[in-house]
Amino acid sequence: MAQLFSAAKRLAALLLPRHHLSNSALSTSSSLPDGAAPATAASALPFLNCRRRKKLRKKLKSPRVAPIQRDPCRLLPAFEAVVRRDAALRFITRTKCYLSRLPGHCIPLSDAGKLHRELGFPRGRKVSRFASRHPLLLHLPRLPPDSKPLLAFTPLMDSLIAEELVLMDAMESDRVTTVRKLLMMSAGRRIPLAKLHHCRLLFGLPDDFRDRVHKYPDYFRVAVDPKDGHHVLELVEWDPALAVSALERDFVPDEARVRRTFKFPIRHGKALPLEEDDERRLNSLTTLPLVSPYSDCSGLQLWTVEAEKYRVGVIHEFLSLTLEKRAWIHHIVEFKEEFNLTKHTYQMLLKQPRAFYLAGTEMNWAVFLKDAYREDGTLIEKDPQVLFNEKLQHYALTESESGEGNEGLTAHIQQAWMRKMCDAYLIRSWDWLMHMPNKPSRVSMQEKQFLGRCKE
Repeated sequence: MAQLFSAAKRLAALLLPRHHLSNSALSTSSSLPDGAAPATAASALPFLNCRRRKKLRKKLKSPRVAPIQRDPCRLLPAFEAVVRRDAALRFITRTKCYLSRLPGHCIPLSDAGKLHRELGFPRGRKVSRFASRHPLLLHLPRLPPDSKPLLAFTPLMDSLIAEELVLMDAMESDRVTTVRKLLMMSAGRRIPLAKLHHCRLLFGLPDDFRDRVHKYPDYFRVAVDPKDGHHVLELVEWDPALAVSALERDFVPDEARVRRTFKFPIRHGKALPLEEDDERRLNSLTTLPLVSPYSDCSGLQLWTVEAEKYRVGVIHEFLSLTLEKRAWIHHIVEFKEEFNLTKHTYQMLLKQPRAFYLAGTEMNWAVFLKDAYREDGTLIEKDPQVLFNEKLQHYALTESESGEGNEGLTAHIQQAWMRKMCDAYLIRSWDWLMHMPNKPSRVSMQEKQFLGRCKE
């Protein structure tokens, strides 16, 4: 029984908010060891009966918690912390996008509870609980006082929205260049407007970008696809000055780094005994020159090395055009037809560990451009929109105007993430453990407090 309570104490050390995460820890690194929660939950498996052990083991193997980075030697905690930070701030990010399009920047609280997908909170939860975690940005006013509450922006949030609109107008020319480069990479030099709108936060595009493209008739043309009737954005004129990838710009000042970034090894039979230096030279012949992502790939066969070079170059250029030099896999797959990607994208990215890093879980994972980040997980070059997002995240993680008192919020983020990674079913099972016929007659006060906390 001592082993049972030892496992319980280890689980309590992870679930109870003893060590709070700071704002800097959420943005760069994490005080939580990766994989600690599944390991702690697995340590309690021998104390459960067969049925509960089977359910817990199935949840621990679920793609929702299984890491996409399976090699522990290649695990980078700084990048994993960035993914967890995005998950913790999903509610405020989606709520900002949704309420900013509504008149008055408010919505009845009863209606907001039905928009779990649009506002980014789990289905069945109370939206008021999520809004209370960001008191500087969201509040629940009653206008008039005897009416039903509203979910609305605070004056500080309204000022931040106005500041972001000014920033969007100032960066409009750069965003137009980004969209032009995306169109130049795509097959047929055309992309559906719905896909660009879905990935607008990835490239820093404003919400009304579909209306702003009409201001640039020399660059864009909006047409209707006769196959499905959807609006597509077409490139009017090819610009050779823009058809230069980020790798090509870096090749001249730092040729050695570009040569080390990618690796396309070729198979050779045992009848060809090669030493290590000779094998490296042979692989370098297949690595360079790379195929430009702005070239025409219609004549390439899908299984050839040249086609793989092209697809790797397209993803590298795609990530270099994003604000934070990273993207979720569903954003990349969104342009599967336009960029001629295959279903083997995951295997292709795994073969390039020097260029890309995969973070997250098997259910939803992100691709990082490693050259754009420092070792601590911070961007080397930050776009003005990224600086604004960091300021917004700082206010989201602050509970008072003085900047103090955010321990409860950061502790909640830590606890929510650990509960997701561990297993809620295991926590509920402690009540069953306390009703065992052979339980110890005397239980310490610390153990009683832990069991009572688990019941909550």
